[in-house]
Amino acid sequence: MLPARSFASTLVALLCACGDASLNGTTGGGGHAAGGAGGGGGLPSQPEGWDAGLRMDPAVDRNDDPHVLEIDLVARITDLEIAPGTTTPAWTYDGRIPGPMLELTAGDRLIVHFRNELPEETTIHWHGLRIGAEMDGAPHEGQPAVPPGGTFEYSFIVPDAGLYWYHPHVDSAAQVGFGLYGAILVHPGPGSPVEPEGLGDELTLLISDMGVLPDGSLRDPDAGGNLGTLFGREGDVILVNGRRKPEIVARAGLRQRWRIVNAAKSRYLQLDLPGHRFTRIGGDGGLLPGPLEEERLVLTPGQRVDALVTLEGEPGSVLPLRWIPIDRGYGTFEFREAEEVLTVRFDEAPRAEAPPLPTISRVIEAPDPEGATPIAIALTQSTEPGEVVLGIDGVPSWEAEPILARVDERQLWTVTNEMDWDHPFHLHGFFFHEVGEDGALVEPRELRDTFNVPQHETRRFLVRYEHRPGMWMFHCHILDHAEAGMMGMIHLER
Repeated sequence: MLPARSFASTLVALLCACGDASLNGTTGGGGHAAGGAGGGGGLPSQPEGWDAGLRMDPAVDRNDDPHVLEIDLVARITDLEIAPGTTTPAWTYDGRIPGPMLELTAGDRLIVHFRNELPEETTIHWHGLRIGAEMDGAPHEGQPAVPPGGTFEYSFIVPDAGLYWYHPHVDSAAQVGFGLYGAILVHPGPGSPVEPEGLGDELTLLISDMGVLPDGSLRDPDAGGNLGTLFGREGDVILVNGRRKPEIVARAGLRQRWRIVNAAKSRYLQLDLPGHRFTRIGGDGGLLPGPLEEERLVLTPGQRVDALVTLEGEPGSVLPLRWIPIDRGYGTFEFREAEEVLTVRFDEAPRAEAPPLPTISRVIEAPDPEGATPIAIALTQSTEPGEVVLGIDGVPSWEAEPILARVDERQLWTVTNEMDWDHPFHLHGFFFHEVGEDGALVEPRELRDTFNVPQHETRRFLVRYEHRPGMWMFHCHILDHAEAGMMGMIHLER
């Protein structure tokens, strides 16, 4: 359990929540969801060391204040074993993949003393966090890119409970693909939606992939030329918390809580656990209004999911979590096989009986779509001599004018995909609500910062801009597409 909060930190959290009740829904005492063996709420224990095969290293806190996480973070190239028997010059935060796990409570302050030891400039984008534009990591807009040998200090309050992640936003397709990403887990604080205890033993999983050649060298981030850009380049090796096909040990009958980030630069995740169903309880913006039963979990690049699963199997048996090919456009599905992501090995203990699922509920209020400013854009492709250029309404990002908005304005976006490939649309700095063709909010409501726009289809969302003026980026989260021009800016004025 995290320590009791100071009055100042509690006040900040309450102000964050009250300033945006339409996003945070009902409030309550919050409370920290227990993780690790035991899972809280009196659950029987998992075997000792059950998650050692994929446990992530925590960040080293240099601040004694329990409501401030202050860390040093260095981006550098480190030789790591990605494919068995070879070493790869991976791009890392603090010499590891993923970077250190950042764990805080809503209302806490995060301070990152960042140093760039890479051969290229870079930034850090705090994906999903509602923070100031000057801290968002959008290069040349909110902050200058950090040159090789340079430093930058990030400092901000984390306002919302949930699972988020961090990654570069300079040459992001290459840098994320080379290994630069990490997880941010924000536990509920005062003003957060109430989260029940006893949900299950917790795992935080960053699933990504990496292009690695047989000799261990990194695959050229421009491999395949224009076709590679159009398809979106997927890596050769699927990684879970930086490991290839890791194993967890489980006791049959116990419920587990899996918080998953799709940190791949292009790969959609369709996850299947044979003989099991998932109970999805959360997404990009934290808890859902209630649990949803799903056969498989599907995440576009950039999305997160919070799901429960009760693992069943005979003592000593193994159960694979599999990636299943998914049709995200021409040539992305055909002649591909399922791949193992991780393995669950059941210990020899007799089956345990998990207690009933506690009540999970959240009221998510939303702005009224009626009278919202209409914004219509198309995701497009054009051909210039020697290269494919993607863009918004036929204009690549480097030539585009920003979309204007004002603080407290509501905008209803219509996003039409004119291409033969799906696009995961991501909005920096704000949660939004999906809206159906009838103009009503899609039920059950869900706070999102990323959603899929299928090939040759249209999707809609409603957003209200809180008081955080500045330049805000939106883009396709197939990062090859973003770097090829499918990116734009919102100029939010007071």
